[in-house]
Amino acid sequence: MLSELELRSIIEGSFLPKRCECTKAEDASLTIRVYDDRDRDRVDLEVKGIHPDKLDSSRAICNLITGLREDLKQSHAPVLQRAGARGYH
Repeated sequence: MLSELELRSIIEGSFLPKRCECTKAEDASLTIRVYDDRDRDRVDLEVKGIHPDKLDSSRAICNLITGLREDLKQSHAPVLQRAGARGYH
């Protein structure tokens, strides 16, 4: 299993050149925020309550990142095309 620092680095680096923050909450879950390209203070996507113990393989991490990227695309799609929220818990 990866350390918290390694996991955060992988997740944050996967969204470059966008700014991404991966933080640990008091309950040990992760919160991921991906920021807008132009307004670096505006959050484009925020997902809370990700359990790091479920990210126990490269496939699980890849699936999380892929899902987050899809949600990010959906958030920029016209309202009629948006899908429901994805569960990462």
